[in-house]
Amino acid sequence: MAEPPDGFMFRVPGPGVLMRLGLIGGVLALVCGAFAWSAGWLSAHRLTQTGMIDALHTVDGVHPGFRSNHAKGVCVTGWFEGSGQASALSTASVFGRERSAVVGRFALAGGMPFQPDAPAKVRSMALRLMPPHGHEWRMGLNDIPVFVARTPQDFHDLLLATRPDPATGKPDPARVGPFMATHPDTARALAQIGHRTLSSGFADDSYLSLNTFRLIDARGVSSPVRWTMVPVGSPSVGSSPVGPPPVTSPPVAPTGTGPNALFDALVAALHRGPLQWRLMVSVGAPSDPTSDPTVAWPADRRQVEAGTLTLTRAESEDNGPCTGITFDPTILPEGIAVSDDPILPARSAVYMRSFVLRAGQTKPPSAIGPAAVGPGGPS
Repeated sequence: MAEPPDGFMFRVPGPGVLMRLGLIGGVLALVCGAFAWSAGWLSAHRLTQTGMIDALHTVDGVHPGFRSNHAKGVCVTGWFEGSGQASALSTASVFGRERSAVVGRFALAGGMPFQPDAPAKVRSMALRLMPPHGHEWRMGLNDIPVFVARTPQDFHDLLLATRPDPATGKPDPARVGPFMATHPDTARALAQIGHRTLSSGFADDSYLSLNTFRLIDARGVSSPVRWTMVPVGSPSVGSSPVGPPPVTSPPVAPTGTGPNALFDALVAALHRGPLQWRLMVSVGAPSDPTSDPTVAWPADRRQVEAGTLTLTRAESEDNGPCTGITFDPTILPEGIAVSDDPILPARSAVYMRSFVLRAGQTKPPSAIGPAAVGPGGPS
């Protein structure tokens, strides 16, 4: 797969359009699996879960037994320890000074379970936080600054507009040009994604919620928030200093060139010692959009360091601890709520549909099998 270009310009087809379409296709191949959604409660004349999954399959094909998105991944386990600093914003116990067990998953965007790793591939971190007194919290995070569409319908139409033409293997300009001309928000988002800074791998990457949520305090006051998992050792988030990081083992940069180089580096890092991220919560201002994930909030928004994620072990998805989990970001503890972002309920619906489909299928061995993971890391 091609490396991401330096930038993108989207116009109605003209001279050089095939080259531009190749660039568009390259970026979309990186991000099209970052989310899958379609609200199941929509009418028969609009999107359904099946309709969205079918659209995703037009891009990456059908792979029985695997997730419709983020198909190539590995399980991880560890814990999250709240700092107490976010307790003024939310009653959720996970923000208190206590430790919550974590089962998570690192993956590459897209529906291809055996795709080769590449530095520019969009990476995801999915987590299930389980506080000792219940009220679990699930989240799905990605290492891109914004998402490519404002609504489920826009994303569905984007997939269909940019699906590969069987004759050329590239998007058809007759479909792409009109779509981009009428969706400037998508064009801007793709340009930002194309310009994003790349880290060396999973272990030293930052992962963003992209969608907006709301934290609810003891008085019932609701604050719009977005959050980012920032690797320990990163000096700042946006323009706001976050203080000295706790000591942890440095990540191992990927040095191999094999098809699983990013995952191999992650497993090697966990063999060397625990990996840590700080959960940084950004509090939105009244002017910040809460229903449009194609728009990033300003970097100078108030930042709260809510706690530290520590991961200690990797395991293959072949009967691993994350295999049967849907990382539905609308599964939230008391004190955290969804916003008016239409992506969230729709995303939940398709996650469940994808789970039902793969549960009835026979899954081949994963690309990252038990032999590749080995003992995983310290317990």
